[in-house]
Amino acid sequence: MSLGAGLALLGAGIAAGLAAIGTGVGNGLVISKMLEASARQPELSGQFRTNMFIGVGLIEAVPIIAVVIAFLLYAK
Repeated sequence: MSLGAGLALLGAGIAAGLAAIGTGVGNGLVISKMLEASARQPELSGQFRTNMFIGVGLIEAVPIIAVVIAFLLYAK
């Protein structure tokens, strides 16, 4: 294995790992703020929930992109 291939594998692992950590933190923040907002204004909890699902879906796109990049780096 050449140095370039090893660095590509290292980059792939770092990309996937940091994306997973960032996604976990992001989802935790979004969900905690939604619960806080629902506790303050229960009449709008349905609207908050809808917006939360949209936000979580956008946050989940990041690790999917990172895994695709990791596979591209791995293929080199």
